[in-house]
Amino acid sequence: MKTTILGLFLIIISAQWSFAQNSATKSFTTAEQEIVNLSKDKWQWMADKKADVLDNLFHEKAMFVHMGGSWGKEQEINIIKSGGIWYKKADIHEVSVNIIDNTAILLNRIDLLAVVGGNEVTNPFMVTEVYIKQDGNWKMGSLSISKLLAPGGH
Repeated sequence: MKTTILGLFLIIISAQWSFAQNSATKSFTTAEQEIVNLSKDKWQWMADKKADVLDNLFHEKAMFVHMGGSWGKEQEINIIKSGGIWYKKADIHEVSVNIIDNTAILLNRIDLLAVVGGNEVTNPFMVTEVYIKQDGNWKMGSLSISKLLAPGGH
């Protein structure tokens, strides 16, 4: 029984390691890399509270889903400006991108260090970002942050 459990544990660990290696070494198309870079920049702009830059990135009809609720662009910008949520640092562990016509869907597994209500917290999240290409520019249409049950998210 111990041997079976140990063997199963080793298979799971090696599968997780293989997935992490594949996502870390995955090569992206030029368009996919553009989205990956835009997402990384967005996390930095959020950390730096660059509301004016984010206002330009977020589509007018963008929707945001967090642990505390869901809202539109104006409220998200106000939350960032006021420091209601300070997205201090996102450690990105895995990234995938799918582009369908003029829509890009990016998934990030991250550990997010944030200050919420004056309290500094770190949580593991799976983040879904949807971007729409309009007039040659990518605009964020949706950002959804889902808390994972355990670090590593597997």
